[in-house]
Amino acid sequence: MNRRGVLRSAMVAGAAAAGALPAARAAQAGEKKPKTTARDIVYRGFDGTAALSTGTMTGAAVSGDTLVIATPAGVLDYTDPHTGVTASYEYATWTSPGLATGFAATEVIPSWVADTPSGCWVQIELSGSTTAGTTSKWYNLGRWAGDDTGIWRTSVPSQGDDDGYVAIDTFVAAEGHALTDWRLRVTLLRPAGTGGSPALRAVGAVASALPEPGKLMPSTPQAAQGVVLDVPSYSQHVHDGHYPQWDNGGEAWCSPTSTSMVLAYWGTGPTAADYAWVNPTDPNPWVDHAARHCYDYAYQGCGNWPFNTAYAGRFGLAGFVTRLRSLNEAELFIAAGIPLIFSASFKKNEIPGMGYGSNGHLMVLAGFTADGDPVLNDPAGTTNELVRKVVGRAEFESAWLNTSRGVVYVIHPSAVALPPAPSQANW
Repeated sequence: MNRRGVLRSAMVAGAAAAGALPAARAAQAGEKKPKTTARDIVYRGFDGTAALSTGTMTGAAVSGDTLVIATPAGVLDYTDPHTGVTASYEYATWTSPGLATGFAATEVIPSWVADTPSGCWVQIELSGSTTAGTTSKWYNLGRWAGDDTGIWRTSVPSQGDDDGYVAIDTFVAAEGHALTDWRLRVTLLRPAGTGGSPALRAVGAVASALPEPGKLMPSTPQAAQGVVLDVPSYSQHVHDGHYPQWDNGGEAWCSPTSTSMVLAYWGTGPTAADYAWVNPTDPNPWVDHAARHCYDYAYQGCGNWPFNTAYAGRFGLAGFVTRLRSLNEAELFIAAGIPLIFSASFKKNEIPGMGYGSNGHLMVLAGFTADGDPVLNDPAGTTNELVRKVVGRAEFESAWLNTSRGVVYVIHPSAVALPPAPSQANW
């Protein structure tokens, strides 16, 4: 429903736009890609004073568990590619230590939570050491602001080179250039001559090396059987044709609609004053607010994964993007009272209980039946009342793991503990 979903297609398009397809060149040269059945996934995050203090700071400081501009490192001019406006910004930087992956990672997805007062913004970059013995350049994984009164938040296309490329919100390593370690650089920016500052509360990334899509052995239910969380139901289709400047509502808004459902589950979200600009006849105006504030002006859609978890952070929640290995890991979150947002693509009638197809869709996992079948809040329901549905476990799990490769949004209050992570910690 949202064109974000088939990441593979987006990756190829992104690399082609960058004029670099190293993997394709290697294939033409007869190089064979090694096969693996392992699902190697590691997430590492930095939040709070102790973790943020491990980074190298230039003009930045940790204050009250957040990273802020202390004494600016300098001033730079930025011309917004979407508005054409040039403005000067004071900036400071934070660079994480290098983090060994423990395997040759082929993809890395950063995510973050930050407060950005008016005109302020943050930039997230990634670099790493590769199996080819190179150190990659800094790839830009997003210029983000919580609103659109200053810069317009955006991913950055056309960055491909011999080490890899960026597909919207995901770094993809070139063939033979997988990452053995990675590091993040966060730049905090404020309008020159002002005293405010962005406040970075958390930043992290998930690195992975996964088998090629194919036939999977379905997982057997192990936990959370019969547990269904009381997640409110919102339909994306009650917004058909809304706000063309933010992708026209309807089927394009599955991600912000799903994010809005999880915010409401946690008892938070925008206030009536926040969405006073929405047409008063709108049945779910908080969804329009989410779409506007998740919208990626380069991608021209609302399905940028970390932009959605960053949006949740506006309301005091912790949020990050990761990958899970199976529904057994998802069961642990449901048992802990934490709904998840899943990204998947599928054909019509491929998944029992979902009588439509999508080249990319986001939906909320609200729980499991007593038999272990997933209970979804699927925003593709044509009304709020038709959003809740039960779907086939094996088929849903296969579509999710074979397309987005297990991507989920994890959104929760900091006071609600995550379940214990596995030994190869992916949360």
